[in-house]
Amino acid sequence: MNRYVEANRAWWDELVPLHAASEFYDLAGFRAGRSSLDQIERSEVGDVANSSLLHLQCHFGLDTLSWARLGAHVTGVDFSIPAIDLARALTAELNLEARFVCCDLESVAARLPDQFDIVFSSYGALAWLPDLRQWAGVIASRLVPGGRFHLIELHPVAGMFDDEVDDLRVRYPYFRGAEPVRVERPGSYAVPGAPTANQVNWSWPAPISAVLTALRDAGLSIESFHEYSSCDEQLLAHLVLGDDGRWRNPPGEPQLPLVYAVQARQPHAGVERA
Repeated sequence: MNRYVEANRAWWDELVPLHAASEFYDLAGFRAGRSSLDQIERSEVGDVANSSLLHLQCHFGLDTLSWARLGAHVTGVDFSIPAIDLARALTAELNLEARFVCCDLESVAARLPDQFDIVFSSYGALAWLPDLRQWAGVIASRLVPGGRFHLIELHPVAGMFDDEVDDLRVRYPYFRGAEPVRVERPGSYAVPGAPTANQVNWSWPAPISAVLTALRDAGLSIESFHEYSSCDEQLLAHLVLGDDGRWRNPPGEPQLPLVYAVQARQPHAGVERA
């Protein structure tokens, strides 16, 4: 697996300055006080004031710092050195309280011995993970008794469709196969077509059944599962922007699941999970 992960790391490392300069991430707006959290994230996670929050796969930390602005004591983790360097620079520039740690997921427990009230992960995180059971185990190990995990993720059904054509055409698998999915193209979702040296990335589909099973097997109790037919970015070319600022299938057509959210909880000591 290392060659795939290292190729992905090189891909993400190169994208950090491109993403920081992009309209997609709107760093100028963030510096002016804009939150990077969308309405689904805020409603699903709820009040974070005075809670310790661990953000896994935080990229360069805009969501992490948005939680800090809402009163959480935040720690962000990512495997990209340029991403963590930028997150730390933004923390200092904006005079926010946050800690950022650069490490692989498998090293989180060793690098962060403390536990947290909330573990958070969102949007496009799971497809980069070759081992969902290891991921779930890290989450369980970092939660205090009674602590909660929130995942807000792109729906894997929407992820099956070709994102380079206007019509709905299945291109990617829903279930994990023996090998990861190889994609080669310049740029990224935030900077399509941008000239990049690293154009190959590898991903592992994350069917919802595998996600929920991994969390349950790690000892967490699934408390809620929600699916949403709208999102805050144009995931597919045929989606239309509504008056509410959300993207969805055109009116009159059957709606696609575009986002889902899971809340899981670490049971209190001596309490059996539901």
